[in-house]
Parts: sequence; structure tokens; C-alpha cells
Amino acid sequence: MDEMKYEKIGDANSRAEAEIIESFLEAEGIDVELVEESISHTAYAVPFARVQIFVPKENLEQALELLKPFDDIQPGEDEKDK
Repeated sequence: MDEMKYEKIGDANSRAEAEIIESFLEAEGIDVELVEESISHTAYAVPFARVQIFVPKENLEQALELLKPFDDIQPGEDEKDK
């Protein structure tokens, strides 16, 4: 199995917040992948579902440094050890 090329850098509280962070990082030249947690199999959008934010492993340190002002999305100490 291929090694994963992306690393999770944190969670956003809503799709809107995740898209702001995505735009910010992409403006700095960092690719971003957003993964929205599914609450259920429904056709309706859930505006406040948690969204996981991933960046390429080679950009991980740069992205974390850029996101220090957004400390509420930073992984907790227990997640850093994984």
C-alpha cells in the first residue's frame, strides 16, 4: 500500500471556516484537501459539520507555522504524538 502523501493539520468547525483556511494556505502555494465529516446520508447540507484539513506532508511545517494565529484548528498535544 502506498504511503499517504497528505497529513491532517486540524479541524474546522464549519465548511465556511475550512474554506477560509483553504484559501489562505493556497494563496501561500500550499495544496489543501478538505474532508467533511458526514453526519448522515442526507441530501441536505449541514452548515456546521466538522471539516478535516489536510496538506501535503512536505508542506506540513510551513502550513502549521502559517496557521499559528488560528490556534483553534491546531491538533492537540495528543494528536501530535500519533
